[in-house]
Amino acid sequence: MQHRFLYLFAFIAVIAFPDATLHAQNSAQSVFSTVSSAERIPNFDMLVNELKQYHECTCACGCYAHDLDVQAERAISFLRRRTARRRASEKLAVILDIDETSLSNYAEMLKQNYIWDGKAFDAWVNTAQAPAIPGTLRIDTEAKQLGVTVFFITGRAEAERAVTERNLQAQGYEWKSLTMRAPSETNETAQVYKSAARTRIVAQGYTIVLNVGDQWSDLKGKPEAELSVKYPNPYYFIP
Repeated sequence: MQHRFLYLFAFIAVIAFPDATLHAQNSAQSVFSTVSSAERIPNFDMLVNELKQYHECTCACGCYAHDLDVQAERAISFLRRRTARRRASEKLAVILDIDETSLSNYAEMLKQNYIWDGKAFDAWVNTAQAPAIPGTLRIDTEAKQLGVTVFFITGRAEAERAVTERNLQAQGYEWKSLTMRAPSETNETAQVYKSAARTRIVAQGYTIVLNVGDQWSDLKGKPEAELSVKYPNPYYFIP
């Protein structure tokens, strides 16, 4: 209504007050510049809709499943090339994150409209019903066939170990070790916590050839893998 009144004022000014026309135009520009600067942040409902379309592969923004598969195949191709030139004494390791890397929590995220709810997420984890991300399951299977040891490093709490192991096993994963956050590590950033976990793996004599995660904090920090593969995750960010 304010904009319609402004247009009407400008029209009358041209007819009745020619000298006032320039002032009216400047006023209109001032109003619209204020509105446009406030709209630089995308509308939340539009973002939520785009997230849904990306997951369902129905938008021009891409296809989540396809993007995951591309990265998984890149990881598998590297693993095959790397093991083909391994030394006889080498102990090679693959590191996998869990949430949105090995297991999908999309059903729970959708239920919560992509808004984080810690209690709801813990309840979901305790169901042990998260489905495997197919490409990562292929990486796990390939690693086993190539004689490469799989380690899981997750930000999930140690208290969730039993349900997490049950979920992973039910989805077909096999691994040597699963690192979970101890109570004393609660306040550490993911990058600090996961870097320390990788350090302990290297100390066991392993060469980390591949690390797969959906967050940069899964991958960055010393020691890094020979190849770090980042999965897409537009749903949340963990530093």
